Amino acid sequence: MDFIVLFLSLLIFLPLKTYAQDLPLHLLKHPPGFAVTIYAKPIQDARQMTLGSKDIVFVGSRKEGKVYAVIPDKNSKYGTRVLTLASGLTMPNGVAFYKGDLYVADVNRVLLFKQIESHLNNPPKPIIINNALPSEDSHGWRFIRFGPDNKLYIGVGAPCNNCLKEDPRFASIMRMNPDGSQLEIYAKGVRNTVGFDWSPSDHKLWFSDNGRDWLSDNTPPDELNYAPHSGMNFGFPYCHGKNVADPEFGHLHACHEFTAPELELPAHVAALDVTFYTGRLFPSEYYGQLFISEHGSWNRKQKIGYQVIAVKLKNNKVTEVKPFIWGWLQSDKVWGRPVASLVLRDGSLLISDDYANVIYRVNYAKK
Repeated sequence: MDFIVLFLSLLIFLPLKTYAQDLPLHLLKHPPGFAVTIYAKPIQDARQMTLGSKDIVFVGSRKEGKVYAVIPDKNSKYGTRVLTLASGLTMPNGVAFYKGDLYVADVNRVLLFKQIESHLNNPPKPIIINNALPSEDSHGWRFIRFGPDNKLYIGVGAPCNNCLKEDPRFASIMRMNPDGSQLEIYAKGVRNTVGFDWSPSDHKLWFSDNGRDWLSDNTPPDELNYAPHSGMNFGFPYCHGKNVADPEFGHLHACHEFTAPELELPAHVAALDVTFYTGRLFPSEYYGQLFISEHGSWNRKQKIGYQVIAVKLKNNKVTEVKPFIWGWLQSDKVWGRPVASLVLRDGSLLISDDYANVIYRVNYAKK
């Protein structure tokens, strides 16, 4: 049933595809001094991004089943060219670059492309370093990122809108060694995280979580959570947000038994990627702020999200939340859906869009 509802809801967006291809960048709003341009186009179904050692951006996808490399090329229209490194994969959303190797997560496997930057035109056959992840498609698109402990962290969503499963891998964040060994659970009670990062100040983990559907248009919230150590439980499926008891499972455990989110985001904004800004190009107050990509609602009567927000922290508490890039939603029409951010070495910020099939670049003109 969840699959059928999701399929029908996606049809709502299809008539707008022609509109989306026009890419009306002039509709995007941002704070003064910033500018948004095209970094790579077309790049079908662009999702998570990771930066290699030679300024090559590797990009995962979900529906396309492909992994891309975006290579700087001064002779091309946008200053980059796009290569397809792999195809025929199952929702290879997650990509991570580590010590010259490219890690790719599809539904139940983590693949390794050895020394990928030396083999862009003839990629090696990937090595399966771990195939012990759940194989269910629902919420099976993995986000991955290496942590400061040199372990690969992996989001493993619940295989449903709302359910209680005996398999402890579901609704968790897991981690493993770079060789695929010692796969373990880091955090539990996480319905579906599609973004996490570590603070540059204390190297502790922050992550987004998508709230369940079909309670109402305005509840439960999406979440921004802080997980400074392993073993924490964030409440799913018993509790949503800070104090929303689940109508089906809430009687089993009270909300006070779990770690509450640091920030409740509006219901159904679909908070995906979480990226700390660590560059030096933007004004100094942006350093250490969190950029959260709100992919946008799919089953809410009035659409919401479709923006990138900036979250300011102090002593690991949220002090301010502001829109950073917005305008992909015009009245009730959608022409873009931000997925993930990536800080380049020059301090500019990339934003992937799996609806307009493009990667944007956000620059700042110092005055």
